[in-house]
Amino acid sequence: MTNTTTDSVSQSSDCPLAKPNSIKEVHLRSAIVGTSTTIKRALPSKDKRMIGAWCFLDHAGPVQFAPNDGMDVGPHPHIGLQTFTWMIEGTVMHHDSVGSEQLIRPKQVNLMTAGHGISHTEVTPSTETGLHAAQLWIALPEAHRHMAPKFEHYPELPTIEQDGAIFSVLVGDFLGTTSPLQVYSKMLGVDVEAVDDVEVILDLNPEFEYGLLAMEADAEINGHALTQDNMVVLEVGNEKMHLKMKKDARVLLIGGEPFESEILLWWNFVARTTEEMKEARQQWIDHDARFGEIPSYQGKRLIAPEIPDQMRASK
Repeated sequence: MTNTTTDSVSQSSDCPLAKPNSIKEVHLRSAIVGTSTTIKRALPSKDKRMIGAWCFLDHAGPVQFAPNDGMDVGPHPHIGLQTFTWMIEGTVMHHDSVGSEQLIRPKQVNLMTAGHGISHTEVTPSTETGLHAAQLWIALPEAHRHMAPKFEHYPELPTIEQDGAIFSVLVGDFLGTTSPLQVYSKMLGVDVEAVDDVEVILDLNPEFEYGLLAMEADAEINGHALTQDNMVVLEVGNEKMHLKMKKDARVLLIGGEPFESEILLWWNFVARTTEEMKEARQQWIDHDARFGEIPSYQGKRLIAPEIPDQMRASK
């Protein structure tokens, strides 16, 4: 998906020396993707810019719509990141400038590595009438942020069923299970679906910071309410997490080591300097080969907004 806001944020993972057991709340913001899909944005936020290498998190839906009235996000560019789409309900067709064409279905992941530069579209098929998904961006570390672009589709992710829940391991290692996704930082992504009432204590990596987002219904994290309007953040130093969920609730857990450097996040770009942003924006405007073309899409390309005079970096 594209970032529909034009504010720039300098992203930075908060202090890696946070006290153990510290917990805080991030309030979600609402925005519109495409023509009618309302999303709730957890990252970036003024309260928390990044969680590990995760630098962007949108929760789309669940939403129902009429045929031909779903999401239609025209060609737009990315640099310096990986886009990560986890589908819960509905389908979306992905096309990109390296020639990928992939329909993503429920319980599947699309992972697009922008690297030096790529463009793509995301369109709901005309017969589809629902959507529920999470889309996240992963900031690429210095050693990989200029790599060649690529796209990968993961139709099946490993799962563990225990303690009344199904844990789908999307990224990293969890409960002795490893995701096949290729990422370039130490990080974690887990979907937790309650098939019964759940109350469990889970081990955490004390070198990671974590965020939890309620995808369906509410939950409780270390005694703190997780609702449809907030994200709960556990800072570096936590070794355990007490999770309570009612049957049919769903929580997305993300985490990772605090990111290696400050980044700039503006529109759909992740970079280190304003000059990089300006260059990429102009190349998009000029139809530079860096971002390629998507001839199968019949609509208009997205227009790059103006770059603000000042950008604040974050980590």
